[in-house]
Order: sequence, then structure tokens, then C-alpha cells
Amino acid sequence: MEQLSVFDILKIGIGPSSSHTLGPWRAVQQFIQSIQKASKLSQINTITVELYGSLAKTGRGHGTDIAVMLGLSGEDPETIDTNMIQQKTQLIRQSQSIDLLGIHPVPFDPLTNIIFRPENLPYHPNGIRMWAETDAGERLLETYYSIGGGFVVKEGEQPEENHHSLPYPAHTPKELLAYTEKTGNSIVDILWENEQTWRSKEAIRTELLQLWEVMRDCVYKGCHTEGKLPGGLNVTRRAPLMYKKLMPDSDFRKPEDWVEALTQLSCNTQQTLKWVSCFAFAVNEENASLGRVVTAPTNGAAGVIPAVLLYYLCFCQHQISDDDIINFLMIAGEIGTYYKKGATISAAMGGCQAEIGVSSSMAAAALTHCMGGSVKQIMMAAEIAMEHHLGLTCDPVGGLVQIPCIERNSMGAIKAITASNIALDADPDDAKISLDQVIETMWHTAQDMSDKYKETSEGGLALKVSVAIPEC
Repeated sequence: MEQLSVFDILKIGIGPSSSHTLGPWRAVQQFIQSIQKASKLSQINTITVELYGSLAKTGRGHGTDIAVMLGLSGEDPETIDTNMIQQKTQLIRQSQSIDLLGIHPVPFDPLTNIIFRPENLPYHPNGIRMWAETDAGERLLETYYSIGGGFVVKEGEQPEENHHSLPYPAHTPKELLAYTEKTGNSIVDILWENEQTWRSKEAIRTELLQLWEVMRDCVYKGCHTEGKLPGGLNVTRRAPLMYKKLMPDSDFRKPEDWVEALTQLSCNTQQTLKWVSCFAFAVNEENASLGRVVTAPTNGAAGVIPAVLLYYLCFCQHQISDDDIINFLMIAGEIGTYYKKGATISAAMGGCQAEIGVSSSMAAAALTHCMGGSVKQIMMAAEIAMEHHLGLTCDPVGGLVQIPCIERNSMGAIKAITASNIALDADPDDAKISLDQVIETMWHTAQDMSDKYKETSEGGLALKVSVAIPEC
């Protein structure tokens, strides 16, 4: 059984896409590090990266070529100064040279050394083939697949599995529910036991709160950054405009002070919903601008979890509690693991139901727990949220993670809140559909869905909306 930690689902990355930016970045890192480990880095005189399938069809709009250059250069998505990304990649283009891992220069022209091939490789629509040649004429070749959520698989190898012996191993929500009924423990209690097979209790708390800080800072930055989004669609950032209407004449120097002030607001229902949309917009406008986000479970859906978490902290709880944040993220991450194990979190495999649908399901479950819901109500909320995302297509206009992706995060967050409210007012024993059934249905729907609606920009809105996007 594949064992997944909540930290496999929730991780820090750079926008705009976990499968098209973060995944290729990690694949390139692995390739170039394997060359260094073999003590051959100094012998490399040329390197080429081929991007296949969905990576080719929407790669430029998703910043895949940028991710490749940064990965080859030795930059890491968790630590790179996002303000320097454009400068670093522009230098590579102008100099027609790249410093592998920042230490070994080789000739490199992104127009010829990064090749976009629309055909699919056998294993997955997101294929990455890389080769490097040495001074002695040796050719080093590896193929990787970016399988969604930043996960990467090397061809010929099984996906890396965590071979930990968990106290409560669960492949499905039904198995998790059985553990809670047998032990009388909450889901959070079960998760704490499982997560401590990977990390200490202190490390779990520290890393989850670090994820929260990245989310919070991303929302803050998105609410305070005006202008147009990059890529050629000339989309205006809406989060700062929404924010100014909701909180005019405000001036906060630190994100933590800003969020604390939000907890003191008294809002009617309409204002609260506008805040939720503002939070979601802020994150995904940052994501579209190559900003730092938390993949949850993907970059394209990164706005849902922080929007719903902030909704709970600011408008339900009215205080910032570390325990609430930690429990929310643990529940959300755990629900995400079941979609990864039982279906997919890759839009190239399942459309946007695999991104926004999964994130909405994760958020609904987490919110329901924090609002005092039972284990069965938590499962019910997760099921309801996904049930009303089934069949959602991934059809980004111009191949950019902007239209309709940014608005979908707002819709996913609102649906999560609605799903939670329905579950909290219901008797889950009367439910006709289980979370296990909806996950299985989501996977069958993904298999039935045409490739036109799986992050290829060959159908739906991407086909009907005519836009002229300049080549990157």
C-alpha cells in the first residue's frame, strides 16, 4: 500500500502549476543531481530537455520552460527569490548559456535546447525526456513524468513509496472511518499517530505552521499587489481591488498584523463571501505571477485551502489558534491522500475535478472538523464538495493558469463552505453516497473524459475564446 503523509499533498512551490512548473523543476533537479553524483557534471558540454504531451501543449503558458531553466541552474522552488526569476531566466536567454547547478557553464539556447513535442509518451501525458552529452561523447538519457501535485516518477522505476509501518494504514476513507470507530479516537488523533512515523511531533507542528505562513503571506501579497498578470492575456489583478472595497484606508506592514485585524471585523453574509473570494483570488493571482504558494493539492487549486482556512479563523473563530491551523491542514492533507491513491490529482489525467474538486473536498472536510462535526459529517462534507465538481474540465485559455482557473478557486472555496454547512446540519447515516464512492466515480469520470478537456487547451473555453498570446 502506498503510504502518503499530509506533507506529500501540502508542499511549498512556485506557480503557476504543480504539474507543469513544480514537477518539471523537480525532474530536472533529479536529472542534473544524478549527473553530479556520478562525478560527470564538469564533463557535460550540452544538455537538451524535451517536453511531451500536455507539457508541450500548455507548457509555455504554465512556465514549464522557466522551470526547466531554473532547475538546471540549481535553484530550488522553496528557497528561490521569486523577485529574481525573470532576471535569472532573461540572463540565460541573452547569454545563450546556463550554469548547471550554478557551477558548470554550458551553451544553452532555450529556443533549441527546450523542445516542445505535443505527442504523448506511454506512461502519462506529462512526459519529460532529458539528455546530456559529455566531452568523451557519452550520452546520458533519462525520462521522467510529472504526475500531478509536484509528484515526479522516473521511467523504469516505481513511484517512490514511503515504506513506513503506520499504526493506522488506510488506503480509503472507509478504512480511516473504521479506525476511528474501533478506537474511539478522532481523525486528528489517528493522523498524529501516523505522521509521527515520519517526523517528531515538534517537527510536524513547525512544518505545518510554516505552510500556514506561506499561505498567509501569499494572500497578503496578493491583496496588496496591483497590475496585470503576465502571459499576454492582460488580465487585471482583482484581489487588490476587492480588498480596497472591503477594507479601505488600511495600512499594515506585516501579514500577521493584517490577519489579526481581519479577525476583529464584523461582516454580514455578503461581505464574508466577498472576503472568501478575495482570499482565493489573491493566492491564484500570485500563483499566475510565478509567486510562492502552497500546493494544495496542486498550484492551480492553491487558493481554496487558504481561503477556507482564513474564513474559519477570521469569521467563525475570530482568533488565530495554532492548534486550529494545524488540525485544519492535517485533515485537509489526509483527505487529499485518498484522491491521490484512489483517483488522481493531475488535471492532465482527470481535468479540473482533480484540482479544484479535490481541493474543495479537502477544505470542506477540514472546515467541518474545526466546526465540531463528527467523523461521518467530515466524510460527508468531503463527498458533497467533490460530488458537485464531477466532470469539471481543465480548459485554460491561452494555456495560462488564469482564465477560468483563478475564478474557479473562489467557486471551489464557496462550495467547500456550503458542503460543510450541509453536512453539519445533516444526519450522515442518511447519506446515500459515500466519500469512497465519489472518489471512485471521479476516477471513472476522468477515464471517460476526452483529452481535449485535460489541460491541453484544445477544448472548452480554451477553444471558444480567441486570444493572441505572444510566444514566451
